Amino acid sequence: QMYEITEEGGILKKFNEIWYKLTEPLQPQVPQQENTNMKSLFYPFSREKLYLYNIKDKDTFFDNATRSRIVREILKRTSSKSRNSMGIGTLIANNVYDAAYPLHDGEYEGQNDCMNERKLLYREWARYGVFYKFQPIDLIRKYFGEKIGLYFAWLGLYTEFLIPSSVVGIIVFLYGCITIESDIPSKEMCDQRNAFTMCPLCEKFCDYWNLSSACATARASHLFDNPATVFFSIFMALWATMFLEQWKRLQMRLSYFWDLTGLEEEEEHPRPEYETKLLQKKLKNKNIATENSNEVRCNLFFLLVLDDEKEKLTWNDRMPGYAANFGLILFMIMLTFSAVFGVIIYRITTAAALSFSTNETTRSNVRVTVTATAVIINLVVILILDEIYGAVAKWLTEIEVPKTEKNFEERLILKAFLLKFVNSYAPIFYVAFFKGRFVGRPGRYVYVFDSYRMEECAPGGCLMELCIQLSIIMLGKQLIQNNLFEIGIPKIKKLFRKLKDERTELKEVDTNQSKDPQQWDLDYALEPFTGLTPEYMEMIIQFGFVTLFVASFPLAPLFALLNNIIEVRLDAKKFVTELRRPDTVREKDIGIWYNILSCVGKLSVIINAFVIAVTSDFIPRLMYQYAYSQNGTMHGFINHTLSYFNVSHLKAGTQPENSPFAQDVLFCRFKDYREPPWSPNQYEFSKQYWAVLSARLAFVVLFQNLVMFLSVLVDWMIPDIPKDISEQIKKEKSMLVDFFLKEEHEKLKLIESFIAHDTEKNKSGTKGGKIRAASFSQFNRSPKGSFASFSSQHTEV
Repeated sequence: QMYEITEEGGILKKFNEIWYKLTEPLQPQVPQQENTNMKSLFYPFSREKLYLYNIKDKDTFFDNATRSRIVREILKRTSSKSRNSMGIGTLIANNVYDAAYPLHDGEYEGQNDCMNERKLLYREWARYGVFYKFQPIDLIRKYFGEKIGLYFAWLGLYTEFLIPSSVVGIIVFLYGCITIESDIPSKEMCDQRNAFTMCPLCEKFCDYWNLSSACATARASHLFDNPATVFFSIFMALWATMFLEQWKRLQMRLSYFWDLTGLEEEEEHPRPEYETKLLQKKLKNKNIATENSNEVRCNLFFLLVLDDEKEKLTWNDRMPGYAANFGLILFMIMLTFSAVFGVIIYRITTAAALSFSTNETTRSNVRVTVTATAVIINLVVILILDEIYGAVAKWLTEIEVPKTEKNFEERLILKAFLLKFVNSYAPIFYVAFFKGRFVGRPGRYVYVFDSYRMEECAPGGCLMELCIQLSIIMLGKQLIQNNLFEIGIPKIKKLFRKLKDERTELKEVDTNQSKDPQQWDLDYALEPFTGLTPEYMEMIIQFGFVTLFVASFPLAPLFALLNNIIEVRLDAKKFVTELRRPDTVREKDIGIWYNILSCVGKLSVIINAFVIAVTSDFIPRLMYQYAYSQNGTMHGFINHTLSYFNVSHLKAGTQPENSPFAQDVLFCRFKDYREPPWSPNQYEFSKQYWAVLSARLAFVVLFQNLVMFLSVLVDWMIPDIPKDISEQIKKEKSMLVDFFLKEEHEKLKLIESFIAHDTEKNKSGTKGGKIRAASFSQFNRSPKGSFASFSSQHTEV
């Protein structure tokens, strides 16, 4: 039965019509549904209720994706008795078969071949030349299944949402560029008339230096450390909430039109590895029982009971796997921290070594050289460890022996995300929250290996270094890992397979083989589909870069947008041209990935609050302007943040050697809030330090609660299910119930008419009536032999 979909009216309908006309050049040229205002009632297929369905042609009633899914289920359930196991998966694991995959519709290139869905997807979706077009989500779902269709729908929405955040990020960056000339603190730092003589940056070989020499760093820091970044952090937190809410609405809309709203999770079959482990356990128990049993009768009884029980792997069976998981994950996290610490040691030792140089240019560019090289080393380490962690996470999940594929996938995702999260963000966390916090002060510095001082932040603050660290790691991962690796590695693998196949063909020449290769041969040469986990993972890590530290790098959404425009077509091309066709899977959501996105969005609020409060100079500037400035302006801020140190209090052997003006320096300055040498509590933290610290903590609490409140407000204001979809779902359920009641009522009337008619015939004593009654009774019997009553059928519906 068909029913009409209620269209939205009023202003929204007109807006949608105008929007469709404006975006018509961006629409992919794919076949559309003839009547979009009509929809069929959806009900799970059942052989016993064939009369319910509008079956015009049995060969085309199920689409290709459904037929493929049916074949896969048959192959998974078919028992291979010789192996005492279930399904094609076990046979592939035992190398009986090489692979099992559904076939592509045909070639995706060529002008003379007939058009097929694969070729259509390639022309309208899987080419870089159509990057400006919308994705044909319905066709993707039809060809690849709902699970992959939902991934590309999610990726498309995420990319669209990056457009407004990129625009706001550019505006924030331009605000920093425009106001750089009016920034009083950076002007004071660059003014050479302010002779701020700073304390040496290293022992012996470093001289006193003038703060004005760090002018360029101070001006660059203002581009990212200005009041607009606070607004941008709040905006991005609300943006993340809006994105997740909009995705829930789009997901519900797709579920309705793809008939997934009533989809229930089917009972999954155990994985072959789980069955093998269970079989080994049974055999082990049987052997133990055979050895310990003295009476044959008791032994046979025990075996019968053991076979009849529905056994499963217990906590004791999984304990070795869990212990290995805990130990190795902890080891991998410590390995990541060790790599970060190694880079810190590199920075400290390299800075000390370059400070010994006799070349003036080398000494003046020590900070730039060390920062740039250290970030590149960090990037290389992250890329290497990412590949290692992906393989380790898969191996750890396999030794856990999860029962079903869904359990396996969820556990793998959690392990891989944890390891890659720590690996990707550990160096950034160090620069944001730890660098320059444990330096000490002149005369009492903190040393590493008793000879190297802990590294300090640049005079303009650590926010600039955080920006450099974040931008290089983010852009490097996107360029190298997400693009070059995805393009290059499959091509290299394809080349190796081609060379291997050519060698095989030279050794074994089949004269009966057809000149034109069959589709299964062409597809066998493609890469096997390994799941959507790598695709989701790289986007979730990027989502973290865009939201977690966006206060330090407002241009992050812009670079993510540029990457994703390429990423959508890159993934599309990979699925259409380079991968074997995946098994179609019906899913009504993106699963555990939504929970991870939600957690990252909430974590971003806390991290950005601390970045603004602790890493940037926003709070110290605010405190100075409203609490310590004599005229309510920022004049004198630099002098206020610098403490005095008496150079005579330097430890013996640490004073600068061969300093040209050491005799004229009585006091040097360093960035901190400490009491001056002439104070009774010299070099102790001053009142300003505690006031600023209190303001920082107060800002974190205020910022976090404000943003969380606004996020909850946005979540409450935007319903998870669009109103029109909610009404359509209720309408469809009501129509479905009415339809079944009507069908059952007509069937009941037919039964009553047959019974009444047969009763009259029986009274008249005709033989035909008995035969008809008997035949009707046989027709109305259920498969088990009992009569199917109206109430039982209604309960089943």
